[in-house]
Amino acid sequence: MKANLPLIGVRVIDFGQQIAGPAVAMILADLGATVIHIDPPTGPTWKSPANAILNRNKTTVNIDLKTDQGLAQAHTLIKHADVVLENFRPGVIKRLGIDFEQLRKERPELITISLPGFASNDELRSQWKATEAIIAANSGAFTDMGFNRVLMGLDPSFSPLSLGSAYATAMGASSVVAALFARENLGLGDHIEVPGVAALMEGLSYNSIVIEDLPERYLTMREHEINYRKENNLPMDVSYEELQEYLDPFYRTYECKDGRFFYAVCPSHRNHAKRCLQVMGLYEELLAKGFPEVNNLHLPISEWDGETSIGFYPLPKKWADIISAKMKKVFLTKTSSEWGVIFGEGQIPGAPHRTTQEWVNSQHCADAGLIVEVDDPEYGVMKQPGPIVWLEESAEQMLTPRPRVTVNFELALAELLDVEETEQVTRPTGSEIIHNNDQPWLEGVKILDLTNVIAGPHSAAFLSRFGAQVTKLDPVTPMYDPLIGTLFSFQTNIGKKSALVDITTEQGKAIFHQLVKSVDLVLINAPERQMVPLGLDEASLQVLNPGVLFCRLDCLGGPTRGSKTDYIGYDDIIQANSGIMSRFGGPQTPEEHAHLGTLDVNCGFAGGLGMALSLYHKKRTGKHSRARTSLSAAANLAQIKFAYDYDGRAPFDEPSGREALGNHDLSHFYATEQGSLFIDSNEQELSLLEQVPGLAGVSVAEDKKAFLSQAFAKDSADNWALALREKGIAAVRSTGIEELRERYTRPADGKMGIDLGSYAFSCYADHPSGHSVTIIDHYSIRPSRAKIIAQTPTERFGHSTTEIIASLGYNEQQIATMLNDNIIGTGWGKEYLPS
Repeated sequence: MKANLPLIGVRVIDFGQQIAGPAVAMILADLGATVIHIDPPTGPTWKSPANAILNRNKTTVNIDLKTDQGLAQAHTLIKHADVVLENFRPGVIKRLGIDFEQLRKERPELITISLPGFASNDELRSQWKATEAIIAANSGAFTDMGFNRVLMGLDPSFSPLSLGSAYATAMGASSVVAALFARENLGLGDHIEVPGVAALMEGLSYNSIVIEDLPERYLTMREHEINYRKENNLPMDVSYEELQEYLDPFYRTYECKDGRFFYAVCPSHRNHAKRCLQVMGLYEELLAKGFPEVNNLHLPISEWDGETSIGFYPLPKKWADIISAKMKKVFLTKTSSEWGVIFGEGQIPGAPHRTTQEWVNSQHCADAGLIVEVDDPEYGVMKQPGPIVWLEESAEQMLTPRPRVTVNFELALAELLDVEETEQVTRPTGSEIIHNNDQPWLEGVKILDLTNVIAGPHSAAFLSRFGAQVTKLDPVTPMYDPLIGTLFSFQTNIGKKSALVDITTEQGKAIFHQLVKSVDLVLINAPERQMVPLGLDEASLQVLNPGVLFCRLDCLGGPTRGSKTDYIGYDDIIQANSGIMSRFGGPQTPEEHAHLGTLDVNCGFAGGLGMALSLYHKKRTGKHSRARTSLSAAANLAQIKFAYDYDGRAPFDEPSGREALGNHDLSHFYATEQGSLFIDSNEQELSLLEQVPGLAGVSVAEDKKAFLSQAFAKDSADNWALALREKGIAAVRSTGIEELRERYTRPADGKMGIDLGSYAFSCYADHPSGHSVTIIDHYSIRPSRAKIIAQTPTERFGHSTTEIIASLGYNEQQIATMLNDNIIGTGWGKEYLPS
């Protein structure tokens, strides 16, 4: 028994199948919960080695819920559980005889969670067979794959990543832990629904945001070329090689001396771009050629003293071409691995492209605990993803997961009873339970948010929906240009109060210390090496505010130190280094997985889980902790279908490259008379396919792809999808984001669209930026008891500075003096979003 893990004593019954449900329970089990996983008598419905990962640290029992004995056994196990989890289609678990609503009436302290594919209140789709690919195809995830795919004329595209499940997993685990924290206060449990489709839409939120009248300075070379081709009715037929010349020199792939590739990702930050040019020996040369350096990138471009600047993204084509040509030559002088060390040690974001197989077997992942070894009963010693979230105080206990084990019902029940007998109940019980209460799970929790870019800020914004009060603290002088510094914040800083303080000054540091003393938790995204200089190490924080909690996110960190632990980086760095880009574009033509923030946002959700975990742990034990996660951990979750290795493993040959349009011929995109159809079937369903009008003969067709291509061309995608679904075959017309926005956008109404089904957008016509902004609702987590807060739109940086400083006891004269001395500020530049 690993007694220090934060969820020790929590008992979970896991009815999950496929990925999302079992993965939520896996995270809980990794964190110390006792998890009994229920499989049908024939075993898991998804046959994959990944089940060895998903069911580690669990005890599995085979139960037939369709028999009276099996149902009685399930109910007996549930009587001793804190959490019950399932991810079937809405209504299935109840039809099997397990009624969550009734269970919670009998035991108000019970927490139940459902993770259906489509929302239970989606009248159109709730009963569709909602596979991973079907959800993605219906949600624009295969049609809106970024500017690269638009210019190359690729629509639809396909990706085998289980993104919907990954997002639902992080959000589902977060909601369970937040509900456990609330239960410590009220004694009440909750029922939670997390539809996979809603989780996917929130996870890919940067794919669907629309900012009207966006100034031209924010348009990339690719966007200019797309607009030019549209205006002149020219085809989108750019080749991969041609595409590279539309990319910013600080945000593209370069070939190296060893014939392998390196991804440089250092735009938008003055220091990062400058360091990059310096280590390549190009900085002084470019300055001599007249490359400008603008002092304040947050001023309108009309007021700049140069046409562009180092640290500005995107660069105009003139300078992009000059710099790219020079960087290409320099990159060819060293191997990709050598550049990886130079960039990493030089604190420059960039990484060599590698495959998932190389990532899983890398020394850094082993040393950092990002990949662990488990002696699985079926596959032997198996490399598996390490923890997704951990507390520093107990991280090492998570590096040796117990292999999955299958037992009979009696032994499973005995395991639950053993834990129950030693439980120390700290929550209200009996007459102490506070009934009829819709209090948000984290009401009253105060967070100081010191993060930047996407992952870190998203984690605090994520918790604000649960009632957490977030103060966002940033420097008076920004390091990032307005694209990353301001534009990204439209989503990452929703619901927060913003203050600008120069904490390098004595007065600024005093304000920072007062803010630390005023909160329950401090949050940052930065490598470990920065903690002591910032005063965010354990000793310094506890002197300021004894018992304060802390959460840190970074790029390449794990539970223990590895050679790359202190390297800085972004989502794109891990995509390149972990094999995601090599899979998406192909090993010789790697391409960023096209959704901005693909890993960032889920790392934010994982950060939210870490913070909720610390809060729960302190509530239960009185002990403070330091929660951790990383982009690397998020990448492992996104690739959980592939991120493993063992002797005798099948080849790493999942669908890869731009030509991939599905998993195989029966799980594939097909052109129809009108629109693209995605069918997600398999050999076991051939008899059902034979029953679909127009598909007779498919089971004996030698070339099934040719057969289906010819058949599907005779009718529309909508008609085919309907005919296939009527026979129990998963199928859907490929739908774009624009169509979804048109159908499901409403004026912002101060609510989250939890009651609106699977899709809900809000249009903020009077957004504080002065632009009309349409954004996906924060609607994925749907408790039946606790209230979800509709957050206010993102305010301008520094908008609440004087209010926050005054709340610390400073008077008007002191505030005015600090404003005059630039110790505090009320905005970056002259405009919210600079023109």
